[in-house]
Amino acid sequence: MLRNYRTLKKAGVLGLNARNGNYILQYNKRRFYPLVDDKVLCKRCLQERNLAVPDLIGVIRSMRGASHMEDVLGDQREFVIKPAHGSGGDGIQVITDRKADYFVDSDGKLVEFADLKHHVTNVIGGMYSLGGQPDVAMIETLVHFDQAFSALTYHGVPDIRVIVYMGYPVMAMTRLPTRRSHGKANLHQGAIGVGIDLASGLTVGGVSGNAPVSVHPDTGENIQGFRIPHWERILLMASQCYEAVSLGYLGVDIVLDRDLGPLILELNARPGLNIQIANRQGLKCRLKQIDQLENKEADAETRIAWSCRAFGTLGEEPVAS
Repeated sequence: MLRNYRTLKKAGVLGLNARNGNYILQYNKRRFYPLVDDKVLCKRCLQERNLAVPDLIGVIRSMRGASHMEDVLGDQREFVIKPAHGSGGDGIQVITDRKADYFVDSDGKLVEFADLKHHVTNVIGGMYSLGGQPDVAMIETLVHFDQAFSALTYHGVPDIRVIVYMGYPVMAMTRLPTRRSHGKANLHQGAIGVGIDLASGLTVGGVSGNAPVSVHPDTGENIQGFRIPHWERILLMASQCYEAVSLGYLGVDIVLDRDLGPLILELNARPGLNIQIANRQGLKCRLKQIDQLENKEADAETRIAWSCRAFGTLGEEPVAS
């Protein structure tokens, strides 16, 4: 056990207690938490900064509202239902098509309207919310993933997580849906986390659970050496979230729509630490380098350029979108 601790410490791995005590408690003021914990409020906040997000179809706030879902959905054939205060991907229902009196979910299963209403009532009742508190259900447009990822995903939309500290991108990974994760880009449900070199946007390694992986388990494709499309734009959007919500330590989740390009899916004030395993590097040393800057105040473009020089393992300039 002691040997493992020393190995992790030497690698600069940031632990849960250090993350919470040294960064989240110190740099994430609680009065700003609603800006990220409430997905409806977060979406509006980002839109005010002209940051691209999936469109909001509607919000259902009561059981009475759930009984009139038909009016909210209209003739929508594809959409996503989310709890506004959910976490870990729980409570998200993805509808990809509509056939007569049925909907089709991301697994290809038929879903009745009554099932959708029941799911929404569960969301409103707090089944998926933080602390089990009453919630609201938000309905968003469905993201159509960029076909560049077609060989690296299974029945779902990959996303990109960027850790941002004081506005500086620190580390990034893409999360690839698998059969085990039921097409969701959620590591806890079985998705693969793949590290990304900040300077070039190239993938550098992968993790499933806590185990390193080199190929996608369902497609057999090598997950290393893939260049993330729109990488420069992704870093810019992630960095600008610092000004949008005033949180110093932040996880920014971005998806790539085939037509609209990068869209910010959500923000996380308590981002997980598996990103270190995916990148085969620890966060601690990178965070300390930013702490040592004499003047951290700079615009987003300057912050990004500094991060790419400091943390880019391949020594390349950011690629153009």
